[in-house]
Amino acid sequence: MASALKKVIVNLFVAVPTNRVCNRYLSSRLAKVGILETPKDHGKSYETGQLFLHKIFGYRGVILFPWLARVYDRDTATKTEEKSVDEQATSIGKEVKGKNHLHYQVLIDSRDSPHIRAQTEAVTFLGNPSDTRSLYTIPGLDYVAHEDILPYLSVERSPIEHELFDQFLTYDPESSPSFTSSETLRAWQNKNQPWLQLSDVHRETTQNIQVTVIPFFMGCRESQQVNDYWWRYCVRLQNFGEERVQIRERHWRIFSISGTLETVRGVGVGGHVQVQEPILSTEQPAFQYSSHIALQAPSGHMWGTFKMERRDGTVFDCKIPQFSLESKSEETNDPNSFLGS
Repeated sequence: MASALKKVIVNLFVAVPTNRVCNRYLSSRLAKVGILETPKDHGKSYETGQLFLHKIFGYRGVILFPWLARVYDRDTATKTEEKSVDEQATSIGKEVKGKNHLHYQVLIDSRDSPHIRAQTEAVTFLGNPSDTRSLYTIPGLDYVAHEDILPYLSVERSPIEHELFDQFLTYDPESSPSFTSSETLRAWQNKNQPWLQLSDVHRETTQNIQVTVIPFFMGCRESQQVNDYWWRYCVRLQNFGEERVQIRERHWRIFSISGTLETVRGVGVGGHVQVQEPILSTEQPAFQYSSHIALQAPSGHMWGTFKMERRDGTVFDCKIPQFSLESKSEETNDPNSFLGS
């Protein structure tokens, strides 16, 4: 029985046009894309070029390289008493100890991007140092935890559709997996590590809703003789319960080492796309988005709550775990140098 589970045909619905009714309708068929493999235990990392399905969002992807992050999980921390939202600011580093955990930088198949409940343009960077306000985006890059990887094999030469796939990966039928890191990928990774690097992951659960936040330092730019320090942060909300909830509001507290404390409130969740009020249900339990923050100080931290509404109209506050905003030394990087521009 165990050996039979090692190879399972992976089938995905693919919509293809037909000639019926002047092509106004689409018919669907099952298309075999590969053979599932047995997921690896924690501590055994996947290699560059490993094809996978995302366990939560269902998209096809390929692993570029691993990151070893420190995960600060408030669900496993020993708490002597319940703390208010404002008291979270004193808890980081005292009652929560980080544990090393594997995550991966991945490419998302562009065919799946429109159909997943995740913002697929999660990786952004600052432009030329003289362009102080512009942010640029590389579409179809994501960060995936080890436990969310469902590995599979494919005999296709180009199993993933993404503009960077052929630049970053080289086909080698003698290797396992069949795609290996190209010189372009290695150079791109080394050159742009400061703004790609995943180092800390923070998560906390309130009434079955888990919030995970991953912050990234993006660099510093001078604006009107004042330094602006930029970070991006990726937020994932996942419903582990049976009750459907909807995200109605966000409430952020942003503290800067310069001594300022800012409060931000808004409808739903935002990012560098439109504001949304997603529903988290048993059918679609997760939603992910990214946003940015700039401080006129080299460090600070953020925390807050999401207001969640149940089906019966009652609401509750879901905690956003506090996470640090720490700057670090950087070189002048140009991510576009390997993107054909």
